[in-house]
Amino acid sequence: MGESNFGGGPDETPDERITRNWNELLQELRVLQTGVQILTGFLLTVPFSPRFPDLADHQQAIYLVVLVGAVVTTCLIIAPVSFHRMLFRRRQRRWLVTASHICARAGLVGFGIVSALVVLLVFDIVLSFGAGVVAALGVVVLFLSLWAGLPLLNGRNNSH
Repeated sequence: MGESNFGGGPDETPDERITRNWNELLQELRVLQTGVQILTGFLLTVPFSPRFPDLADHQQAIYLVVLVGAVVTTCLIIAPVSFHRMLFRRRQRRWLVTASHICARAGLVGFGIVSALVVLLVFDIVLSFGAGVVAALGVVVLFLSLWAGLPLLNGRNNSH
């Protein structure tokens, strides 16, 4: 089986490649959007829970940072939709793919950070701030290992 089974190939034109890149990016964003939107929606309900006023000041501050981070992440991963609507039929697909790729990468970083901060907040409330820091750092290591480490390791192994 040739290279074309994994997308692209020697006969792929630049226009076909950019269209394939756009379609692949959209599929990736759909996965990310679901997780971020569920997390953001849940976070929006937290201040209305009866125990929210009982949180320590630093816990409420962490919550607000997490909420803003989730909203910024949501904005980043939905931005490509707006880009597409604004540039529809204007032959800007190369710019669209490049800008959307940047937003998707930033959205992944944002989701990783927000996820770690959510773990920090929950562990802080349930156990202690110290336990929250340890757990959050564990989440950061996990995200970095899976999302960056494994792909980079694979790329290094395939380059020989």
